[in-house]
Amino acid sequence: MSELASLEADVLASIEAAAGEAALEVVRVAALGKKGSISALLATLGKMAPDERKTQGAAINALKDKVTEALAARKTILKEAALEARLIAETVDVTLPVRVTPLEAGRIHPITQVMDELAAIFADMGFSIAEGPDIESDDYNFTKLNFPPDHPAREMHDTFFLMPDAKGERKVLRTHTSPVQVRTMLTQKPPIRVICPGRTYRCDSDQTHTPMFHQVEGLVIDKQANLGHLKWVLEEFCKAFFEVPDVKMRFRPSFFPFTEPSMEVDIQCSRKGGEIRFGEGEDWLEILGCGMVHPNVLRNCGLDPDVYQGFAWGMGIDRIAMLKYGMPDLRAFFEADVRWLTHYGFRPLDMPSLVGGLSS
Repeated sequence: MSELASLEADVLASIEAAAGEAALEVVRVAALGKKGSISALLATLGKMAPDERKTQGAAINALKDKVTEALAARKTILKEAALEARLIAETVDVTLPVRVTPLEAGRIHPITQVMDELAAIFADMGFSIAEGPDIESDDYNFTKLNFPPDHPAREMHDTFFLMPDAKGERKVLRTHTSPVQVRTMLTQKPPIRVICPGRTYRCDSDQTHTPMFHQVEGLVIDKQANLGHLKWVLEEFCKAFFEVPDVKMRFRPSFFPFTEPSMEVDIQCSRKGGEIRFGEGEDWLEILGCGMVHPNVLRNCGLDPDVYQGFAWGMGIDRIAMLKYGMPDLRAFFEADVRWLTHYGFRPLDMPSLVGGLSS
């Protein structure tokens, strides 16, 4: 067998044996590269006699063309095989359900939803939102709110106290959001119309109480505020929040250090079938406390009670969320159970509004 025939057989065999495009490229460089076997033969043509150059040149170029065609054909086969293997590996089962996107799977916590509902309702009445720190001074949390020095709320078994600071004063984790009312009265001139949502802390834990919970309070201060205005605000709130056309409320005398007179508010409901429904039935359920701001609180905040008066109310956000959405245990609010949140949570884009519906 001649040298060209032997080289052709070896190169074509290597092309056929190439298992992939990378291996095929190695064969091509070995045969047709600058230092390849066929390129080396072409380099010898210059040293040959004219007649021999003509014969050998034709034979070597024919070999080069044959190898080039074989390389192209093998490359096409390898590409098709690689594509087929990829299609098999990336096969999609179109019968499977579409994966839920994070936007659809994510849920807004009921507490956040109810806070947004409260903001929507009271903003429509002309209220703004006021906020304050969770760690408060004894003065703002108790003294300015007319709590006497020996009041039980100041005891360790009811309140979380921090270690004394350099001045010997002990800060507290606020037991209500009323200090925000104090801060508002100290920094704003009447008329004042605010709600104060936020976290509060008390030493208590059971099915309906947690050491940390959420509360919203409202405050109105001006020269004409009265109990009639308070009743209207609360009635409008209950109708909007519980999404009923009408509610019946009753106001019972009570006592709070920071209001005088003070009242607890019950709302008409039905308990048939173990389900609480508002705006119907003959039962009553307490939902909040309220009253006219105590003159001492006004004085402590730099307001003249002979000129200004006002009313305030407060309720637990966790409690009204449980009542509205039928949640039986308050502790589940803080357990971070994804199954619970999937069931009771709200879609991120379902923003509450009085026009579109609070909980639609």
